[in-house]
Amino acid sequence: MNITVHQSISIYMIKVGAITNSSVLQIGSTGSLQAQSDIYNTGGFTEAVEEAEAISETTPLVPLAP
Repeated sequence: MNITVHQSISIYMIKVGAITNSSVLQIGSTGSLQAQSDIYNTGGFTEAVEEAEAISETTPLVPLAP
């Protein structure tokens, strides 16, 4: 069984709160959804990053809203 869907979508404003590596933003419908992951070295780095220091503070580094 084949179903053909024709859509015309006009978006005047869209606000996205957050998108993470595993998020999907879909507008309209799709018959198949293929995952895509792209990694870019925009800084031109050629060496591994140095090890991070452990922080033992109990208060957050970023103040959180009450």
